[in-house]
Amino acid sequence: MDISTDISLPTGDADQREHAKMRLYVLFQTCGWGALVAITTWTTVEFPEHDESKWGMTTSLAVIVMTFAAGLLITHVLRPLMDRRRWKQLGLRSLLRRLIGTAVAASVAWNAFVSTWIHGIIGLPWNTQYWPPLVFALQVFSWGILLFGWLCLYYFYHLFDRLNRSEIERFRLMTSVKEAELRALKSQVNPHFIFNSLNSLRALVDEDPARARMAVTQLANLLRYSLQSGQLETVPLEDELNVVNDYLALEQVRHEERLRLRLDIAPEALQLRIPPMLLQTLVENAVKYGITLRPEGGEIAIVARNSGRALRIQVYNPGEIAPDKRESSTGVGLHNAAERLRLIFGEGATLRLRSDQTPGQVVAEAVIPLPAH
Repeated sequence: MDISTDISLPTGDADQREHAKMRLYVLFQTCGWGALVAITTWTTVEFPEHDESKWGMTTSLAVIVMTFAAGLLITHVLRPLMDRRRWKQLGLRSLLRRLIGTAVAASVAWNAFVSTWIHGIIGLPWNTQYWPPLVFALQVFSWGILLFGWLCLYYFYHLFDRLNRSEIERFRLMTSVKEAELRALKSQVNPHFIFNSLNSLRALVDEDPARARMAVTQLANLLRYSLQSGQLETVPLEDELNVVNDYLALEQVRHEERLRLRLDIAPEALQLRIPPMLLQTLVENAVKYGITLRPEGGEIAIVARNSGRALRIQVYNPGEIAPDKRESSTGVGLHNAAERLRLIFGEGATLRLRSDQTPGQVVAEAVIPLPAH
C-alpha cells in the first residue's frame, strides 16, 4: 500500500472551541458578578438608612465589593473541582443532590469568610438589631440560593453544549455512513470490477462450470451485501469475513496462484461488531497495492484478536510504504474509514498503516474498543 504511515483522525477545532468557552466563561463571570455589585451599590446609595448608618458609605461600598469578589473567587475555585469529579457526566438526580450540597457548603464558607473578615479582622460592628447567628443563617440561605442558581446556569450551559455536540456528531456519522455507502457502491459495483469478474466467469464456463456457478453466487453475495450494508451501523465480524472470502475468491479467479490467503481469526472475535465494509476496504487495498502491482503476487493475511478490551484486526500484504503517496485514493479511503471508527466507537478507536517487522510487509491495523460489561 503506497500511502503514508499516519492516518490522522479529524478532531475538529477542539482547541479553538475550548478557548471560546473560556472567553465566554470569563465574560459571564465578569458581567454577572459586576451586575450584582452595581445593583447592590445602587441600593445602598439610594436607601442608606437600611443598613449603613453605623459603617459609613465608603466602608459599606468597600464591603460590597469585597463580598462579591469573594463570591467570584469561590465559584471560580468550584469550577475545576467539579470538572475533576466529572459531574457533567452524572444523571439529573445525582447531580441535583451534589449541587444543593455544594451550594450550601460554599455559602457557609463564603459567609464565614466575609463575617470573619468584616467583624473579626477589620472590627466593624454588627449593624443589625437581630440575633447575629440568625442573621448569619439567613445570609447562608440567601447566598446559597444565589450559588445554586449559578451552578444550575453553569451546568445548563454545559448540558446544552453537550447535546449540541452530540447532535453534530450524529449528523457527521450519518454523513459518513452515506459517504461510505457510496464509496462501497463505487468500489464494488463499478464497471471495471464487474467487467473483470464477468470476463473471468466467461473463461470458467467452459473450463470449470461448477466453479463458474460458484463464482456467480459469490458475485451476487458481494453485490447484495454492498447494497444492504449501507443501512447498518455495525455488522458482526463473521458477516464481513464471509463477504471478504467471496471477494477474494473472485480475485483468485483472475490472479490464480499469485493471490494467496491466510486467515488467523480467534473464534471469540467472530461475533464482535465492526462498521460494514471496514475489513473489505482494508482487504481490497491490500489486493490492489500488494498483489496486483507485483508480478509474483503474494499473500494476504487477515488476523483478528479479542484482547478483552478491544478487537484488533490486522491485514498484512507485501509492499512498502511510500511517504510521497499521501494524496492517493487509498489514503482517502483509509482516512474515511478511520473517521467512521471514531464517530461510532469514540476516540479510542484507531486505524493505522505501518511497516511490519518483517521486511517488505505492510500491515493495516484497526483497533475497536469493546463496551465495558
